[in-house]
Order: sequence, then C-alpha cells, then structure tokens
Amino acid sequence: MTSRNWRNEFVRGCATISLLVCWPLAGQTKPPAVALLDAADSVQWQNWTREAGWQVITASTAAGADIDARVRALAGAVESAIQNGSVDPARVYIGGRGDATAAVFYAISRVPDLWAAGAVLGGSPKAAIDTNRIFAANFTNVPLLWISGDDGKPLAEKLTAAKLNVEWQPASAGANAAALIQWLGQHKREMFPLAIDCETNSPVFSRCYWIQATKFDASERNDVLASTRIPAGSGAALDLGGFLFKPDEPGPGVLVASLPEKYGGPLKTGDRLIALDGRPLADARQYLELMEKFTDEKPAVVTVQRGKERMRVETRIVLPRREAGVTSRVQAQYLPAEKEIQIVSRTITEMRVTVPAEWVPATLSWNGLPLENVKEAGCWVLSVQKELLRAEKCK
Repeated sequence: MTSRNWRNEFVRGCATISLLVCWPLAGQTKPPAVALLDAADSVQWQNWTREAGWQVITASTAAGADIDARVRALAGAVESAIQNGSVDPARVYIGGRGDATAAVFYAISRVPDLWAAGAVLGGSPKAAIDTNRIFAANFTNVPLLWISGDDGKPLAEKLTAAKLNVEWQPASAGANAAALIQWLGQHKREMFPLAIDCETNSPVFSRCYWIQATKFDASERNDVLASTRIPAGSGAALDLGGFLFKPDEPGPGVLVASLPEKYGGPLKTGDRLIALDGRPLADARQYLELMEKFTDEKPAVVTVQRGKERMRVETRIVLPRREAGVTSRVQAQYLPAEKEIQIVSRTITEMRVTVPAEWVPATLSWNGLPLENVKEAGCWVLSVQKELLRAEKCK
C-alpha cells in the first residue's frame, strides 16, 4: 500500500504497475481467488468455491487492528499470491457476508485496483458509509453485487443514484451462494483499463491502476473533478460505551450482542434496549433509523430489559467527529485512435504513470499541460514545475 520502487522493464510473462504483477502467458491458466477480510469465514467460502477450483485468500492481523490495517494486510496477501503465481491476477474477487459486508465496501473504496469484482451476502454497507471514506469513483471498474433482504433495497437505490457501481438482488428471488459465485466469475480485471477514476483522503491509499499519486497539495483544486464521496449518515449513537449489536437481529428492542474488553458502562451482554425516551424500539433496524434522525447531541433516557427486570438508564445521544473534507482525485484515459493519454487530477502535484508497450508512442496531457512524444514504455514520474509538465523515468 505504500510507495515502492517499480522496475521499468517489462519481463517475460510479467508487467510492472504499482505492484509487480505476473500475468499468465498465453496457454497458461491460474485459478481465480476470493479474498476475505473475515478470516473466520474462510471455511464457508472454501466450501462454496471448491467445486469451481477457486483459491481463498485471507490475512492475519494483530488483535484489535483497525480496518485500514486489515485492508493493507489483505492487499499484501493478494499481492503475494499474484507474485508467486498461485492465482490469476485478472480474476481476484473480494467477498463477505453478514457483519463483513461493510468491510467489503470499505476495502474496494480503499484499494480499488486489486479486484475484478466484489460480492456480499446480507449485512449492510452503512458502517462503511459512516466512515466518510466511500467514494463512488473507486467502484467504476469494480462492480459489486449485494444480495440481501428487501430492507436493503432503499439503501441500494440511494447508492445507485449516487453512481456507485452496485447491483442489488433480493435474497427472496432465489439468489444464493452459487448465484453469487457465478456472478463473480463473469468479471475480469484489466491490467491497464483504458479509463480509470479514483478518489482518496489518504496518501497511503493513493494507488489507481496505472497511476500512483505521490505528492499532494490541498490548494491545487480543480472544480472539474467534484468529490464522489457517499455522504455519511448522522452517525448518532448512545453514549453507553460502544456496545455491539446485529442490525438484522429480531426484536423486541436491540439485543446487546457483546461489549468491549474492560467495559465499565451500565450494560451487560444479553440486555435489550426496549425504549428510547419512552418510545418503544421494535428492533435494531428501527433503532438505527431513529438514530439517523438526530443531528444534535442531547440527553436521553433508555429503558433496558435484563431478564425480567427493567431499568432506566440516563445517557446522551452523541455525534461522531467527521474527518476533514479535502480529498484527492485522479481521472485518466487512453485514447487508442489518437494515441493520447489524458489525465485530470485534483490536489495532486506529482504522480507515477506506468505506460504499457502497446500505448507508445503517445502524447500525454495532465490538467491541460502537454507532454509530447512518450516513446518509451514503463514507469514515468510526472510533476508540474512553473506551469510546465516534466517527466523522468522512475528510479
């Protein structure tokens, strides 16, 4: 995920992009693979994909590792599998189900250029959206299938309206694991897509297929490229110490599934939150819908049922602190008829561009600044100095 040295030459059977990827020679076949952020679910996915001959890739991380560390670890495991030739780099997918659904949305948004497609069963992407780090641009070349109950349809429609490349299917329509695997297998990842589009709020996640942004300046704005960030919900929560619950758990109320280690709040695992400010809570989904309506912090009273006992707990409704809104975005395309590479970016002042042999000779432009006669394939460092576009080979 970090910047790394790239080789400039093309070698037999391999090509260099932002990571070293060996693509099979003609006649060679390598198995597809599905990558999982939830390693505990690997046995189930192995059962689903064994007959099709797929590999299952997982990565181990330290206990309590944050989601970014987990995504970096999984990306590293995928890169290793590609480099050692055990999987087909054009057919690496990412999957998840239930509680892992949000993490799949998040991983695609963070590292879009590894996946041919993604698929999830059940769950909800809401937790990922609430991070404020889901960008529709990053799904442009990564279609995502979401199979869920009918309660997922409204959110799927909102995501589609925001131009996120997601296909929703109702579980009631006979969609199952076999259909999910079949759907994934229809998609392949191109090594050098003719058109790419990526947005990020982190230099650590700045890779975009054949481009990697390496230097940034928030003052270098470009109104042509608007942000594709999917707006987060209010993120309102009860200040009860971070209790965990399942959004699809049936009522009555909200079942406290687990609590953080060394929890010191008023709840116990197995409690049910059955009312908020005197208003009954039917189930977890109603609770989430109700919390989304809060836009200000305020005192609140929760009724908790513990066995046959009911307790009144005074607490507060709190709102998360959102990250700063500045992001970087790069949009690029190669026009075969014109033999031209066009790049448009926002808040980026230096980038590495890998040009495949079949694209040269070519002309290149970045934010309207031209670079004539790109005659050599490989990695180029582009920078803008005194309104001139400069290029040198990567070291």
